[in-house]
Amino acid sequence: MIVGAQLYTLRDFCKTPEDFAETLKKVAEIGYRTVQVSGTCAYEPAWLQEQLDANGLSCVLTHTDPARIAAEPEAVCRDHSVFHCDHIGIGYYELHLEGAIDRFIHDFTKSMEVIHAQGKRLMYHNHDLEFAKIDGRTALEWLAERTSPEQLGFTLDTYWVQAGGGDPAFWLRNLKGRVPCVHYKDMGYGRKMLPVGAGNMNFDEILKASQEAGVKYALVEQDDCNGEDPFACLAESFAFLTSRGLRAE
Repeated sequence: MIVGAQLYTLRDFCKTPEDFAETLKKVAEIGYRTVQVSGTCAYEPAWLQEQLDANGLSCVLTHTDPARIAAEPEAVCRDHSVFHCDHIGIGYYELHLEGAIDRFIHDFTKSMEVIHAQGKRLMYHNHDLEFAKIDGRTALEWLAERTSPEQLGFTLDTYWVQAGGGDPAFWLRNLKGRVPCVHYKDMGYGRKMLPVGAGNMNFDEILKASQEAGVKYALVEQDDCNGEDPFACLAESFAFLTSRGLRAE
């Protein structure tokens, strides 16, 4: 597996193009070679590719405005092709609300088809709310059942699975073949978000399950660094994961 950095961790350092460019440089200096672009300022696709090239980085996943994905999937695909990114992500959707799964299918079926036809994949990122039960099953189960593996993948977030009462290793295996990209973050006492390896989650089992599930990119994310330097937190996670055999490329 390849370790990467989810730039949402560094959103406060990506509010202008100048700061965004400097942040990419610092991420590369930690040792990362792979990123997810999320929570940053607006950017032109060609500009992003220039900055990635300048720092020896590649972008493998984004979080993109769901309304734009639904309205203009062809344009979204063209933009992603400029910076050679094949995974187009929805970062948040209130899937637990009444009728939300039907709305998701209605709003995104055409987009999933278009994105798939372009050789890319729409990715759905979970929080804890996807583990709310609807007619005896989790919202995540319903969404997986009503979409095809080719058209919809899942950016499974280890922390939010645990926060929702689920077992991250179980869900990785349950979604085998649909989790090319995942978010790794750790949880400590009081649901505190921590660098990977610093909390209480069973990352030995999570890493094993990730391999079995076909995960290619393990993207480190820490939404809340609890007053610590986010770059230092990303560096700590990088050191832990590379010590466990993940590659930076």
